[in-house]
Amino acid sequence: MTRPMYKKILIANRGEIAVRIIRACKEMGIKTVSVHSTADRHSLHVKLADESLCIGGNSSAESYLKIPHIIAAAEITGAEAIHPGYGFLSEDADFVEKCEASGIDFIGPSAHALDQMGDKINARKIADQAGCPTTPGTKDAIKDVAGIKEAALHIGFPVIIKASAGGGGRGMRVVHSMGGLVNAFETARAEAFASFGDDSVFLEKFVEKPRHVEVQVLGDKHGNLVYLFDRDCSIQRRNQKIIEEAPAPGLSKGLRKRMGEAAIKVAKAVGYYSAGTIEFLVDKDENFYFMEMNTRLQVEHPVTEMITGIDLVREMIRISVGEPLGYKQEDIKQKGHAIECRINAEDPVKFTPSPGLITAYHAPGGLGVRVDSAAFQGWNIPPYYDSMIAKVITFGDDRDRAIRKMIGALEEYVVEGVKVNTPLHLNVLRSLRFQSAELSTDFLTHFIKP
Repeated sequence: MTRPMYKKILIANRGEIAVRIIRACKEMGIKTVSVHSTADRHSLHVKLADESLCIGGNSSAESYLKIPHIIAAAEITGAEAIHPGYGFLSEDADFVEKCEASGIDFIGPSAHALDQMGDKINARKIADQAGCPTTPGTKDAIKDVAGIKEAALHIGFPVIIKASAGGGGRGMRVVHSMGGLVNAFETARAEAFASFGDDSVFLEKFVEKPRHVEVQVLGDKHGNLVYLFDRDCSIQRRNQKIIEEAPAPGLSKGLRKRMGEAAIKVAKAVGYYSAGTIEFLVDKDENFYFMEMNTRLQVEHPVTEMITGIDLVREMIRISVGEPLGYKQEDIKQKGHAIECRINAEDPVKFTPSPGLITAYHAPGGLGVRVDSAAFQGWNIPPYYDSMIAKVITFGDDRDRAIRKMIGALEEYVVEGVKVNTPLHLNVLRSLRFQSAELSTDFLTHFIKP
């Protein structure tokens, strides 16, 4: 049943995504509350919100991950709902349950969906049962050295060890022979435990030179689900995405349809609503395999918005109050091409973080250029959080025009006082291999030297 639209939303995040959500709320006539750490007290999301509260110290553990502090902030300000953005508590089922227990809506999927898809081993089982292709792999966590050896021999090298509880490349190791298997297994388990508090790992067949292609899904609380086409996220460094684009170039019409339909099957299997993403590996023969489901808004959501005209943050808020989607799959049209570059405050050669004071700042503009950022001249980038400070998105009638616009936008972009990774982006964009859409997840390793 549809409820009245929210009057006030608290944003449990920081940086560019907090600013993005504030802007959507302003357009919808909804008041906003920002929360911040002591390090972020002068940040843009604090300045733009209607109200703001400090919820703790500099580190994430002292602030943005403090569930009692965030819920108390919502109660104090009278916020009816919390939007988590991405990262931090966005995929925490316990946080959802605590919000609901306090009478506060969580703008995102149900705790059940988060719980079911948050464990990668369980997510693989769900995808398999839903009829979505998965790579050959173990059905359960591997407990010991004997188990990893037996599984590797059965699957065949190369294999990849993955942490069940997390992502972002942590607890992940590719192994090409039996000689390196035991060390990789022990290292992956230790890293998984350090990162996620859970040392469970599983084994999959390693798909060589794959593309990383994901499908955006959107569902309401009435059982309606649609997919908003696909994105290619193959340009990665250490399993972290650098450049994303939509639609994924070079996919046949049939493959695109099969992947979209497979994504819907997986989402339906857990009664999914809100925005979510099904991630796939695609090999050279157009075989695709389920990798994981991200049960939240993605960093790269703007490229999907650009080619569909659908505001994903607005839709998440509408869905949360019980409004139906209001459109069917055949109503969603794809137009043009969009590219996103993640701008990190880091040394573009050494890839070390570069926090500090921005002494000069100029964002590019023009038709088809969008900048999602919380950066400004005089902002002191704190050293406690992710190094991404902005996303530059360009849109063109076709991929070539989107690439040319991005090159021009990055050449115009000025950030002084700290180092940023725009030289790396320009190297990629200017390479003939990228311009020819010869993409794979090992692209940066073999073809680009900043």
